[in-house]
Amino acid sequence: MKLIPTILCGGAGSRLWPVSRELHPKPFIRLADGQSLLQKAWLRGAALPDVAEVLTVTNRELFFKTEDEYREVACTSPNPLANSYILEPFGRNTAPAIAAAALQVAATHGEDAVLLVLAADHLIADQAAFAAAVAQATQLARQGKLVTFGIQPSAPETGYGYIEADGNTVLAFVEKPSLEKAQAYLATGRYLWNAGIFCFAAGTMLREMEQHCPAILAATRACIEQASTATGKGFTQTELPPNAFAQVPDDSIDYAVMEKSRNVAVVPCSIGWSDIGSWSAVGDLTAPDGNGNRIEGEVQLHGVNNCYIQSNERMVGAVGVSNLLIIDTPDALLVADRSRAQDVKHIYASLKAQGHEAHKHHRTVHRPWGTYTVLEEGRNFKIKRIEVKPGASLSLQMHYHRSEHWVVVSGTAKVTNGDQEILIRANESAYIPAGHKHRLQNPGVVDVVMIEVQSGEYLGEDDIVRFEDNYGRA
Repeated sequence: MKLIPTILCGGAGSRLWPVSRELHPKPFIRLADGQSLLQKAWLRGAALPDVAEVLTVTNRELFFKTEDEYREVACTSPNPLANSYILEPFGRNTAPAIAAAALQVAATHGEDAVLLVLAADHLIADQAAFAAAVAQATQLARQGKLVTFGIQPSAPETGYGYIEADGNTVLAFVEKPSLEKAQAYLATGRYLWNAGIFCFAAGTMLREMEQHCPAILAATRACIEQASTATGKGFTQTELPPNAFAQVPDDSIDYAVMEKSRNVAVVPCSIGWSDIGSWSAVGDLTAPDGNGNRIEGEVQLHGVNNCYIQSNERMVGAVGVSNLLIIDTPDALLVADRSRAQDVKHIYASLKAQGHEAHKHHRTVHRPWGTYTVLEEGRNFKIKRIEVKPGASLSLQMHYHRSEHWVVVSGTAKVTNGDQEILIRANESAYIPAGHKHRLQNPGVVDVVMIEVQSGEYLGEDDIVRFEDNYGRA
């Protein structure tokens, strides 16, 4: 039977601000080894036997970023695999995402195909133990069970839900407990952390949803029927329509199905699992120095103890402080007491309520054709670093209120400027007057890197007229 690792990629990751943003959520955070949590999830699923493809359910705005992440690590996988995507216009929780995945897998691979649902933002350190747990879960799934993974607890955690179990039999699902209850759970030996990993045959989940959450299933099925689909070499993309998706009830798979079904099994396991739910958890992945400090980046310390400091862009100095989290990014700095790591989400929520851009994205913005980074801006000017992928193109466009100066740093750019079409190479430039139709293309096989200087009385991103859409939303 076919196995389909199904990665749910979304969420805000508000507790990991300022690295995590709305358009750069927790799955895209890079760990010290250079890989993102999303890349690790893909590699984890791709390494399993009998995998037919990897399916990812994510937000439409994250598609190109996700594709880039996979492309970067796919060459390291021994098994060349196709990727398929279900693109949501906005979040509707895990039950609709899993309903869409089960419907698509049933239609593509048959109702007997087994889905292994993985969160994109968890860390699993022991791949061998994980593969053994998946093998056990797959056998239970082929017997018609909805399978969840229960982590053998190592501490009385209050931030996780629990599963009361007897072997593979689920006795009860338990909400996040108080410390006293968590300690009591640990003492019994019957309770497991709920990892949010699931395994089931597509047909089994669809039948259970028909019984326990028929409104979610029916509304999601309507979305799939109205979805637009694109295919290419090694990928399939299904985009759910916003109007129809807005009618889908918002609910988690735990509440909608797992806690109601009498057909649930659990696989107890120790796989080195962590949901990386705070900066303290991220810091614990780095070995401490003699003073208990965990450091990523260029840092100078004097009289500092038990701090986690991350700064990958610039030098950070700290003097005479203890038990702090210091997370530095080009446009935002977090300083927090380590014991208050969970409260970082309140900063994120406040920024979002204010409409501040620091909750939404970093200075580097991903687009289908590449990326741009705002280096500096002020009255009547803005400077960007633009990187265009080989073979990619921005849309043909025009600005009313600004002119642009383009200087190529590396690669060769094909530039449409009014009625002219020219090639500009490294150390060459082009001037685009306001009112000129223009387009930037990369006809080569290496990235084009360019500095753009905008000047004019109005530099808003909405001062743009597109004459054709190559997804070039600059």
